[in-house]
Amino acid sequence: MNNFSFDHLPVDPLPAVLAGMPKAELHIHIEGSLEPELIFSLAQRNGIAIPYTSVEELRKAYAFSNLQSFLDIYYAGASVLIREQDFYDMAWAYLLKAKADNVLHTEIFFDPQTHTARGVSMEKVVKGLHRACADARTQLGVSATLILCFLRHLSEKDALETLEQAMPYRDLFIGVGLDSSEVGHPPEKFARVFARCRELGLHIVAHAGEEGPPAYVWSALDVLHAERIDHGVQSVKDAALMARLAKDRIPLTVCPLSNLKLCVFPTLAQHNLGALLDAGLVATVNSDDPAYFGGYVNDNYLQTFAATRLTAQHAYTLARNSFEASFADASQKRRFIDAVDAYFDAI
Repeated sequence: MNNFSFDHLPVDPLPAVLAGMPKAELHIHIEGSLEPELIFSLAQRNGIAIPYTSVEELRKAYAFSNLQSFLDIYYAGASVLIREQDFYDMAWAYLLKAKADNVLHTEIFFDPQTHTARGVSMEKVVKGLHRACADARTQLGVSATLILCFLRHLSEKDALETLEQAMPYRDLFIGVGLDSSEVGHPPEKFARVFARCRELGLHIVAHAGEEGPPAYVWSALDVLHAERIDHGVQSVKDAALMARLAKDRIPLTVCPLSNLKLCVFPTLAQHNLGALLDAGLVATVNSDDPAYFGGYVNDNYLQTFAATRLTAQHAYTLARNSFEASFADASQKRRFIDAVDAYFDAI
């Protein structure tokens, strides 16, 4: 199945198609799914004081001018996570939303340094998150795995220590990533720790080309050997890079509402997702930090398609790309892609 038409239908069905189509989500920071209601609930449960008097006041604080202004409040929100059950509850809340958005497979980022720096053990973080992923498979039918991310504003020494702390739980996560403040922290800063991760057989992803230049994407590919680029929207500024990403089928995990909220693009109508797809790149749609950026994965699809000239063919490509770009095994990918084909063939 490659082409199809909605011409026979009486109304535009695209929003319903986007919401209902099977999809994977590959760029979701679990700490960024903490809704204000859950922050207040966990703060009360754990006796943590937070500098907001109500859910409404906290929501009003979600106004960002750039990545760093977002990160400041993001780390403050994470301070309410103390117990293993807190991490479970946070992940479970996200997984319920993923199920509602027809996400069949998700690869969830987590930032252990955000928690271990506060005295929370690696064990509580990983076991709480993993338990939610296991329950999602059995109770929701959602395939969920974990990717440990290093905070790039910290040192490589800190990242190496974090990796060692995580080794007792090596079988509970499938890969490593690089996130947090991009500008001024190029991927090559973490060359040694990612070399060690490759030796351990971990999948490699990295944030690059969100606010940083195309050179950061090159470094993520050539120095870290990233299999997937998180964001990557600045790649359009470098024709040679675009050609390489297309030729090598290096996926980009694009997050449109995040890009809008953090002023990477002034409006969604000016987002370059369509240009990435039309250039043959394996672009995908994801929510990044949905509690802070105005929506989960279906919100990203619906708002972006409403603001641009993207078509049903783009929707099919994005759904298929999301599974192709995943780290699911070959048989899982085949089943997922067959589900996408069946869904669109039935329209």
